[in-house]
Amino acid sequence: MSNTVTLPLWLLILILLFAAVTFASHFLFPSVRWFFRRRMERAVGELNKRLARPIEPFKLARRYDMIQRLIYDPEVTRAIVDYAKEEHVPENVAFEKAGHYAREIVPGFSATAYFTIGTRFAKWVSTTLYRVRLGEFDIGKVEALDRDATVVFVMNHRSNMDYILVGYLMSRASALSYAAGEWARLWPLGPIVRMMGAYFIRRRSRGALYRKVLARYVRMSTEGGVTQAIFPEGGLSLDGRVGPPKLGLLSYMVDGWAEGDRDVIFVPVALNYDRVLEDKFLIKADKSGNRRFKPPMMTIVRVSLRHFWQRLSFRFKPFGTASVGFGEPVRLSEIASAVPPEERAEAVGTRVMAHVRKVVPVMPVPLVSRVLLEQRDVSRGELEREVGAMIEGLQGKGLTLPRRAATEVVRDALALLTERKIVRETGDQVTIVEDTEDTHQFYANSIAHHFSADALEN
Repeated sequence: MSNTVTLPLWLLILILLFAAVTFASHFLFPSVRWFFRRRMERAVGELNKRLARPIEPFKLARRYDMIQRLIYDPEVTRAIVDYAKEEHVPENVAFEKAGHYAREIVPGFSATAYFTIGTRFAKWVSTTLYRVRLGEFDIGKVEALDRDATVVFVMNHRSNMDYILVGYLMSRASALSYAAGEWARLWPLGPIVRMMGAYFIRRRSRGALYRKVLARYVRMSTEGGVTQAIFPEGGLSLDGRVGPPKLGLLSYMVDGWAEGDRDVIFVPVALNYDRVLEDKFLIKADKSGNRRFKPPMMTIVRVSLRHFWQRLSFRFKPFGTASVGFGEPVRLSEIASAVPPEERAEAVGTRVMAHVRKVVPVMPVPLVSRVLLEQRDVSRGELEREVGAMIEGLQGKGLTLPRRAATEVVRDALALLTERKIVRETGDQVTIVEDTEDTHQFYANSIAHHFSADALEN
């Protein structure tokens, strides 16, 4: 036992390295993780005292634990067996595929990233790009909603700014969990979006195994009380209108709900802008009939560089107003008592999206574009009278309307439109620039339903 053993230096270094790794993995790392976990729990506890809707334990669970819980869920396990039989592959291969889907879907929420970096960034972007206006349904009503219920904000999808704008406005109420499309998986955006609590979905996946893994995750989140935000239209509006709901995520939330379960409250949220950043690409995609549009990288770089130069030279002008309106909440328990289970998702989608349309904010640019499409060449005085009459006709309907006089509304809208070279002012006359009618129609469509015969009678 006391004999001397001679070892090569490289072998000694290797043994010491293995010993250090073993010590760290068995003693050091668990202690460090426990230390930071305890600090995080205390920080979240203090944060929950200030939030209207505290962050639920489900959202704070470790990502690894959530993935394991998901892939060993009985319904997912049955789907794995069915997939193996249908595709004629071993069950362990099917299990690995389900694990891949779970790792792709499950977020890695960080309260620190969300409330220190994310919300501050969202506030800065929202308030520097737009003049932000909140509708009549104030945040106090969100705070007053049943604390035991799961709250789901259901929104129309006008721009990728929607995520940032609503995240900023709701930061005092709770941490939102979004369903993010495949575009958000790209590095370095993917890890950031995942830390912000978003879960990724493949909108075009038709595989039964993938749909089951996604459905179970969404249902677990809903049962766990996680505050969520969804866009039922399934993508950005290509023509400016609020589209019909696609029932995928909604059905995952309501399927299997029974009396006595945690109630689900759907809060309609309507967004509108004086300028949608992606409007040219959306209009082009609407014309071509191809939703899978991708802005050229050089265009993105050129626009970004121009934007930064305008900021550095103090010549940047905000893109007008961005506004958010809130509709009356819809309770799943009330829907469930009135319709059979197989019709619940459609009933929820139809009712909530009707409420969303009802509260779409009325903005200066859509108002002016609506008049210009009807009268291509109009005097400024006539334009002001027409805009004033439209605003007056919508008073008392619970809509978010411009708070300024019609002269100021027209002035601000024309400043934005002439800057974009889609309106021409010659003396007192205002004219649409040739070949820009599609852009004006895109914005006018966002409020057109407020002027339909049915809307004006109500």
